[in-house]
Amino acid sequence: MDTKWLRNSFVYLIILVAIIALFFTVVQQGGGREIKTIPVNELAQYVKSGEIKAIEVTDDRALVTRKNDQQYTFRFSRDTNPLELLRVYGVTPEQMQDVSYQVKDPPQFSNIFGILINLLPLVFFGAVLLFMMRQAQGSNNQALSFGKSRARMFMGNKPTITFADVAGVEEAKQELQEVVEFLKYPEKFSALGARIPKGALLVGPPGTGKTLLSRAVAGEAGVPFFSISGSEFVEMFVGVGASRVRDLFDQAKRNAPCIVFVDEIDAVGRQRGAGLGGSHDEREQTLNQILVEMDGFDGNTNVIVIAATNRPDVLDPALLRPGRFDRQVILPNPDINGRKAILEVHGRGKPFDKTVELGTLAKVTPGFSGADLANLINEGAILAARRNKKSIGMLELEEAIDRVIAGPERKSRVMSELEKKLTAYHEGGHAILMHYLDRHDPVHKITIIARGMMGGYTRSLPPEDRYYMTKSQFEAMIASALGGHAAETVVFGEMSTGAENDIEKATKIARKMVKEYGMSDRLGPVALGHKEEMIFLGRDFGEQKNYSEKVAEAIDEEIRRLIDEAYATAVQVITEHRDILDALASALIKYETLDGENLERVLRGEPPIDPEPPAELPQPTPPTSEAGSRERPTLQPVPRLSPGAASSTS
Repeated sequence: MDTKWLRNSFVYLIILVAIIALFFTVVQQGGGREIKTIPVNELAQYVKSGEIKAIEVTDDRALVTRKNDQQYTFRFSRDTNPLELLRVYGVTPEQMQDVSYQVKDPPQFSNIFGILINLLPLVFFGAVLLFMMRQAQGSNNQALSFGKSRARMFMGNKPTITFADVAGVEEAKQELQEVVEFLKYPEKFSALGARIPKGALLVGPPGTGKTLLSRAVAGEAGVPFFSISGSEFVEMFVGVGASRVRDLFDQAKRNAPCIVFVDEIDAVGRQRGAGLGGSHDEREQTLNQILVEMDGFDGNTNVIVIAATNRPDVLDPALLRPGRFDRQVILPNPDINGRKAILEVHGRGKPFDKTVELGTLAKVTPGFSGADLANLINEGAILAARRNKKSIGMLELEEAIDRVIAGPERKSRVMSELEKKLTAYHEGGHAILMHYLDRHDPVHKITIIARGMMGGYTRSLPPEDRYYMTKSQFEAMIASALGGHAAETVVFGEMSTGAENDIEKATKIARKMVKEYGMSDRLGPVALGHKEEMIFLGRDFGEQKNYSEKVAEAIDEEIRRLIDEAYATAVQVITEHRDILDALASALIKYETLDGENLERVLRGEPPIDPEPPAELPQPTPPTSEAGSRERPTLQPVPRLSPGAASSTS
């Protein structure tokens, strides 16, 4: 129920009662036929002549009814007896015997009601005045609360998240553990002359646990925790954001020691004056207020600001300096040990099958963030429930990996025999290059089942976490990306549209090799072009061309050379191992998906083992035209892939 209605319900009740009383008063005064007032002497004459049937006395008035049912009323003072008054005018007791004389007691509330009727205008006016005052007071409160902070406060006496719930970021936990000790034992550090950190900035890709880690800090420290988003400071009205910042830090100081967490601080902390002649004045005023509040803390306030962002490149330098954010804690995607720890955390309390090996899952998920791994466990549980199983098996978890990378399977997609064969040779071409190139990661899984927006894909798996790439590894990646295109050309004598994404991927790698990594012998180790890129998001949004047209022509020639050499390598490898490619394509047409032991057997030239009866798919007649042309599979946009696992799609 609305609290505003509850607050004004008493006022509404008073107004309603006043209106009802006024209505009944008007009806009572104006309703019915008018009763004539009769003098006492005339009443005495009627009584003497025997024309009166009844007299009803109530308080200071009497209602007289004649035998013809005509009614009169007469009034008298409260200390006067109507019978005595009639005797004065000559009415005898014998004449009153034929008259019904009754004395009725007045109602107990008549006096109160009469007073209320007399005070009705005053009551009505007071109720309306009170209502207007309450409305004005409520509007004033709303206007004043517009500049109040909208931060949610969580008390630290009942922690729900601790460091035990955060895994895979041990270095970041160690950095923030000191923040907890500052809040718990400030005298330990003040005795050595150390001051409490003003703030800690958590920087990392999306899904690495920045918000979770900040909640764990509050849970470990056992102090109040204020949580707010950077966008909640900014409003269209000038000065509101700065007012909310002041109110937030005032609340924090009153509840010190405490933690203030600002999520996505890049929404309000962008560089000032970056509008080239125009800027967002309200956002800049809000940022100025944050800078002043953070740098204006007293030494004993024990308030720590923790902020999170995945765009540190756009933050104002004044916000990043020591004294405001003293520490910048980097949260990268976890390594293999971190991934295993994260899987163990999210797997607590879940009924895993005995065959589940979390270490194996950690090996096959390079590049996964903490959020991806949590989603992986959840998708596996959903798949197990969908299949009416009592426990989560390794099969569900491995399928969940594909769902996280590429999306759900689309088995309902009907493919003609020609399209199915073309897709099998295309994906087989990728696998052949991945298997026979020395510097490429080994192939891990091949499928021609449409998944998400993919028509089929081939995934390789690095044997270990990798943080650097060499020139030969890049050349192998370009060749494997063109493997599907080369296989189509060698087998069918023409290419299809399925290689669109592969060509784009190969060209992008070659361009980076030449322009950014200095891997061109002709151009040398020179950075060509200043690129503006979103950190952690990997998206380009601007590039400055700082080279001549002659160099630009050389860049194009070097990119063309790398692509041509890689394509020639792909054609050569596929031609040399054509028998393995045919066997691989035949197995894919039959089983649709190859991985593990069956994939290894096919690549060794051995027949695969039937794990289960092959899936029966509808086989419609291939669509043909008069010229005998066939439809080619069209590549769909590809979703984000894990950076550690190279894969190709068709």
